[in-house]
Amino acid sequence: MIDKIKEHLKEVEAFISDDKEAIEAFRIKYLGKKGLLNDFFAAFKDVPNGQKKEFGQTINALKQTATEKVSALKGALEKKSEKKGVYGDLTRPGAPIELGARHPISIVKNQIIDIFSRIGFNVSEGPEIEDDWHNFTALNLPEHHPARDMQDTFFVQTDPDILLRTHTSSVQVRYMENNKPPIRTISPGRVYRNEAISARSHCFFHQVEGLYIDKDVSFADLKQTLQFFTTELFGKSKIRLRPSYFPFTEPSAEVDVYWGLETETDYRMTKGTGWLEIMGCGMVDPNVLENCGIDANEYSGFAFGMGIDRIALLLHQIPDIRLLSENDVRFLEQFKSTF
Repeated sequence: MIDKIKEHLKEVEAFISDDKEAIEAFRIKYLGKKGLLNDFFAAFKDVPNGQKKEFGQTINALKQTATEKVSALKGALEKKSEKKGVYGDLTRPGAPIELGARHPISIVKNQIIDIFSRIGFNVSEGPEIEDDWHNFTALNLPEHHPARDMQDTFFVQTDPDILLRTHTSSVQVRYMENNKPPIRTISPGRVYRNEAISARSHCFFHQVEGLYIDKDVSFADLKQTLQFFTTELFGKSKIRLRPSYFPFTEPSAEVDVYWGLETETDYRMTKGTGWLEIMGCGMVDPNVLENCGIDANEYSGFAFGMGIDRIALLLHQIPDIRLLSENDVRFLEQFKSTF
């Protein structure tokens, strides 16, 4: 009898099928109410006392093996059926795709590009690794010029003439070298300066600079262009231009927009004055035009530049500039509804 049970044990171990009916027939054969296991248990009383232990162990092994086999085969069949149901049913709704979010820098940059494109400005780009000529010398900053100290520069050690650009004015130089007036372009991009990282400053940030070169371009044209821009971006039409100094423009000015003093935040941002500085600007210095191969006696122009990061902090009330570069998903998800 024990040998017969062991033969059934081998048969159970060897059994395999992916047919639901065959698996059910196998279960009934061994585990059903009238199955073989019940017959073997009923025969236990007739087994000699010396064989009862071995007989019981063999029956239990057969029962456990048959139970595990049925469970495994049914599980595999259900898994296969479920997979076919999920991927084979073309009427089933698709899995939801999680929406991403534009970075606040991209949002503000696209807004600025859109505003200036409406008045005829195109977009120009250039390399982030620059040479001394395009970043400094052509912009009226010859070697040892004191104004170079205004920008702490990252130089490439293997070549002191190569550096990470400190402003996107270098793109304007390249554009003037390769295009004839009239020129009307803006140059957005990332720039680098060796500054301490804090809540208000970083060693890399983003700028957008504009350039307009044509005959009889005046400071009034510059003011009207900036008036249009601030009205469109901030919804604020009141601006003022304060005299300032930049090596590549003369005369030069800082541009302030009147933000107002309606809330406590307005007082904090404007230090109680209501005015907020947003950019620098000026008429392009004739030396810069000549350095780029443009006749300064025939053409004139204006240039302006602003920090995209600073405007993003302002528009979205972001308290710390470091949040813009830390890739914190919790921070970025706040901009899903912003375009």
